[in-house]
Amino acid sequence: DPRIRRVYLSTNGLGLDTDWLDYLRDYPKGILTISMDGAPSDHRRLRRSPSPDVPDAYDHVVALLPQLLRTPRVVVTQTIAPATAVRGLDNFRHLLGLGFKRFNLLPGYFLPWRPQQLAALERAFQGIGDELRAAWSRGHNLYLRNLFVHAPTPFFNTGFVVDSDRTIHPSNIGLSGTLNDTRRQTQVGTLDTPPTPRALADMTAQVGPILRAQLSDHVWDSTMAVDEALTRMCRGLYRDYLAHRARKRASRPEARP
Repeated sequence: DPRIRRVYLSTNGLGLDTDWLDYLRDYPKGILTISMDGAPSDHRRLRRSPSPDVPDAYDHVVALLPQLLRTPRVVVTQTIAPATAVRGLDNFRHLLGLGFKRFNLLPGYFLPWRPQQLAALERAFQGIGDELRAAWSRGHNLYLRNLFVHAPTPFFNTGFVVDSDRTIHPSNIGLSGTLNDTRRQTQVGTLDTPPTPRALADMTAQVGPILRAQLSDHVWDSTMAVDEALTRMCRGLYRDYLAHRARKRASRPEARP
């Protein structure tokens, strides 16, 4: 379908194999997003495999590295939990050292963070930002998806969301297990009785208050602090990224007089 520009496949890597990667390499619209925590100790601590076929979550992904790095448009989502924020920069460097070039940073949303963990996250973002600036100044093509994402609700998507029961919602917050009950509040129609654009927009405006009502003050404040830290990092990177893009365009043969 020419109306579909991209299809995102998000995974923790446990279900990946060579057949999947062969398929994605030949599928021009596919973008594989694989979640990793960084160094082996943090990845194994937070991503224990439930399958006897995959005894070690980290080793499974690393064994696929040669093929992963040949697969176009692979994005690594570096998840940063409160407990690993102090090693956020080291974990980014580890993932960079594995050969990945396309990143998405995902701090732990909707979790309680202690003040010292938030301070560690700020330092990690500052360090990661410095790494990206240095790479761009050297002409290296590192990509950060966060620079191109803006949404009114942290973490969750907003838009036209169709659930498996054919109901229509303005957000995917109900897909989270702990927020499953919100689907009754966010439903604005079904595939048989779709909402008007105005009804969808009106319910979209209610997603934030609905989400806020489900969370404790501490979790909500933590989420806002985490999102603000990520936003500050991104805003501080735009000038350097755009300068990098301009240099790349100017270096192309067709741009030379």
